[in-house]
Amino acid sequence: MDDLMKSALAAGTYVAVTDGSCQPNPGPGGCAYRLHKPDGTAPVEASNQSLDTTNNIAEMQAVINALKATPEGVRVLIFLDSEYVKNGCEKDMARWAQNGWKTTKGKGVKNREKWETIANLMVTRDVAFQEVAAHSRDPEHERVDQLAKEAAERASRRRAKLMRDAGE
Repeated sequence: MDDLMKSALAAGTYVAVTDGSCQPNPGPGGCAYRLHKPDGTAPVEASNQSLDTTNNIAEMQAVINALKATPEGVRVLIFLDSEYVKNGCEKDMARWAQNGWKTTKGKGVKNREKWETIANLMVTRDVAFQEVAAHSRDPEHERVDQLAKEAAERASRRRAKLMRDAGE
């Protein structure tokens, strides 16, 4: 990942590393990204939490957040460990949109709102995806994995407190 990241940044491409976490799945979750700008400034990190999500939605939200953090009109390379998101963006999304967000079997696409958000963000950016093996020991991916898990843990504690306060 390091060589590809360096060459992308040298070519003026923004580089994002994203991850989502949900423990249990479904349940409280978190997502995170680490964004490298081609100007060489320090990377930007961000995470957020959700009280009720799935792992796939958390992975998608990480991509959405990273894309929203980039200006329109730029190239963005996204490293992620989610085959679901990568394949959805590269292979399925255009067909789903053409078919009114229906699958080839005529069923509604799961997580349509997230897919539409990603599609709208991709229209104004030149986006490419690179899959990273989960738990690959890559320091960039390990960092966003840690941030996403910490966000999921905060969501879990917050959810437990809300349930206690509500007397459940």
